Amino acid sequence: MSTIRVKKLNENAILPTYGSAEAAGADLYACMEETVTVQPGEVAWISTGIALEVPKGCAGLIYARSSLGAKRGLAPANKVGVIDSDYRGEVKVVLLNHSNIPQSVAPGERIAQLVITPVLTPAYEEVEDLTDTTRGAGGFGSTGK
Repeated sequence: MSTIRVKKLNENAILPTYGSAEAAGADLYACMEETVTVQPGEVAWISTGIALEVPKGCAGLIYARSSLGAKRGLAPANKVGVIDSDYRGEVKVVLLNHSNIPQSVAPGERIAQLVITPVLTPAYEEVEDLTDTTRGAGGFGSTGK
């Protein structure tokens, strides 16, 4: 198992934790002085109070917690946040309230999950033609149900 270096920027910050031994994502926690209310259709920037070192050749991906999204309508506004390996600032989660009622986020609440994943950074080459495939240029829904 590898280790991610984490710096607390706030003494009340909680380091990411895994909910089970085989969880892919580590929970990120809200770190603020008081509860924040997110109105329907609005966003709120939620601090985690931490900065971290994503290993070179990897990215930290911030995903919604399924319970927060399914039960309360709160999910990252950008769908998936990306933390590059050279970023050293505070990790923040921008939560969008998809529900019809105000939703509150309390200090210490689990607000998102962080997955560390390898990334490829290939060069892009302009060509005249692409390799043919059976699907070709068929787009959304072109492969059936």
